[in-house]
Amino acid sequence: MHSSTRIQPKFSIITVTYNAGNVLERTIQSIITQTYKHVEYIIIDGKSTDRTLDIINQYKNDIHQFVCEADQGLYDAMNKGIRLAKGDYLCFLNAGDTFHENGTLHSIANSIHTSNLPDIIYGETAIVDSEGHFLHMRKKSAPERLNWESFKKGMLVCHQAFFASRMLAQQEMYDLSYRFSADFDWCIRVMKKSKTFHHTHLILIDYLNEGMTTQNHKASLKERFRIMVKHYGWISTLWNHLLFAIQAFL
Repeated sequence: MHSSTRIQPKFSIITVTYNAGNVLERTIQSIITQTYKHVEYIIIDGKSTDRTLDIINQYKNDIHQFVCEADQGLYDAMNKGIRLAKGDYLCFLNAGDTFHENGTLHSIANSIHTSNLPDIIYGETAIVDSEGHFLHMRKKSAPERLNWESFKKGMLVCHQAFFASRMLAQQEMYDLSYRFSADFDWCIRVMKKSKTFHHTHLILIDYLNEGMTTQNHKASLKERFRIMVKHYGWISTLWNHLLFAIQAFL
């Protein structure tokens, strides 16, 4: 396809915040300095009491939609973002996370060579420290071919590097009964409805290595186990967890 006739999808970038004043500005800068301009930026804030709102106000001309109200947590706020989005694709970029380069969205758009837009676009994730310095690549790397059964092996694509078609995303809201792993369940449900998947073969996201508390990590793993049983059944889930355990000792 000739470059002048390339499809130029519009990306809805959604940032969910709550008292994230120390890391939010880097995320905003990462979005507004993208060389690709078919972008809608949405911020959903859960009534922050730190300097978050001052930072958002500073960049208000670059933010297309802003909601500031109490919510039922992270996934409730993300659902609000989904409902507001008008772009072709949704990308959740949380406070502290950034696009890998200023040209990342441009590179994503240029990597699509089909006349129809794929249902899911995905890529790789780099882990960075609080200064934005590279630490290492995410342990799980994106598979060459992705489908809903891929996540039997765990969340092979970082949520931030998983761009879902808005049309599909708006049919599948986050399940608020999951407190820590609703994104895992949501990605699987969206993939079940998807027919076309596009691997960009690019590093898309610099993900802030925050280090979940051990307590939250355990709760998250328990939720993931329940989600895997729901989608893949007991036998498959137990077998894959046995493999995870063996790999952990190798």
